[in-house]
Amino acid sequence: MSSKMMLMATSLTHARPLAYAAASACLYPARLVPQPPDIIKWVRREGGFVHQSIKIAYLEEEKPNGLGLGLGLVASEEIPKGSDLIILPQHIPLRFDAKDGEPSALIDLARHIPEELWAMKLGLKLLQERARKGSFWWPYISNLPETYSVPIFFPGEDIKNLQYAPLLHQVNKRCRFLLDFEKLVKNKLGNVKLDDHPFGGQDIDASSLGWAMSAVSSRAFRLYGSRQPDGTHVDTPMLLPLIDMCNHSFMPNAEIVQEKEANNESMLVKVIAGKQIKQDDPLELNYGCLNNDLFLLDYGFVIPSNPYDCIELKYDPALLDAASMAAGVSSPNFSSPSPWQQRILLQLNLDGENSDLKVRIGGSELVEDRLLAALRVLLSNDREAVEKQDLATIKSINSEAPLGTSNEAATFRTMIALCVIALGHFPTKIMEDESTLKEKVSTTTELAVRYRVQKKSVIIDAMRDLIRRVKLLSSKESITSQ
Repeated sequence: MSSKMMLMATSLTHARPLAYAAASACLYPARLVPQPPDIIKWVRREGGFVHQSIKIAYLEEEKPNGLGLGLGLVASEEIPKGSDLIILPQHIPLRFDAKDGEPSALIDLARHIPEELWAMKLGLKLLQERARKGSFWWPYISNLPETYSVPIFFPGEDIKNLQYAPLLHQVNKRCRFLLDFEKLVKNKLGNVKLDDHPFGGQDIDASSLGWAMSAVSSRAFRLYGSRQPDGTHVDTPMLLPLIDMCNHSFMPNAEIVQEKEANNESMLVKVIAGKQIKQDDPLELNYGCLNNDLFLLDYGFVIPSNPYDCIELKYDPALLDAASMAAGVSSPNFSSPSPWQQRILLQLNLDGENSDLKVRIGGSELVEDRLLAALRVLLSNDREAVEKQDLATIKSINSEAPLGTSNEAATFRTMIALCVIALGHFPTKIMEDESTLKEKVSTTTELAVRYRVQKKSVIIDAMRDLIRRVKLLSSKESITSQ
């Protein structure tokens, strides 16, 4: 990895030099300036509302969900359910809007950003405002962290420590994009006049871009944006000053709503108390039902026992052959499915020109329904029995042995073997990881190890569930045979 990716953003107008890597972020990452403006006062001064019982504070104790420590919003006294907590008028959120009269150079740069990296587009706007003297958003930007604990800023060794190929692929993809985009930015802006330069002549490198993309991915919300002629609103990413200091929880005590201002087409962004908030409780929003890959990539934290975490496998006949042989239920149909089985694989989008071969194990559904259906069908030689069932039944984990008990047991045993193979792809065992966590290690090493522990735990939990199901099937077979 280029050494450039190990450095934080270069100094821009307003900001003091950022002299150390984002990967070295401590529990209390510094703000962009040593003593930034009071953001609560700024929001109120600009026509926003902040409940009198809300304060900014360091969260001193690590929560059970493992989010760690840092600045957040806390209730200084009890707040009743339904109370308005924060209200932002339309001009306070920071958006990227091509109609805002941005210099054409910025819009041109944004056209080169793939949709999946949408955070970089808004990141360009953030960098522009960070570089602009007297920016309206400077009180907000100056309160942003100068470092982020996302994997693109990990030392190379700690990227390897993640040990999970799908995440490593995403990290490397983002790093490559930033390095390539840096070249494009330098090429596009090389001969731009100072008056037309979107960053006021400041040099923008991969680290600057990485800081901006991380700031947006970890803080932005997708909300209703500008109104279309047909009356609908475009789904628009935006940075919400102060609101983005709420922590994450799958059981939040607050929620975001949007309302039109009275006698006005402008949209207000509000945070309201979804339940009674006790004194000293942090304000929490649900960032989304995401797996740990996305929480780490975009937010820089990992949630233990995340109910939405899963592992990703490639649907591969050779892998299924190996798993079924290990389970003692080998079938020639994985490599050479019958024509009627192949038709079902096409329906499941696991075969054909535009097939999606990524399948999941773990999480809220235990095993992805497409993989479950494929295994049930391919481990059955009874075409008539299969065709008696509708595909929805064959795909459902809640369907009780739709193709017979022996087929179900073979399916679950093959899945267990798949889990064993997946677990074997990790170079270390959980016990070794737990020993590492007891040592004095860097913040990023600890985060990487905690991440891979959770991935292995997902696999082990899935295996336990599948083993329980196999035992239950065996007991039912014994009762039936008596």
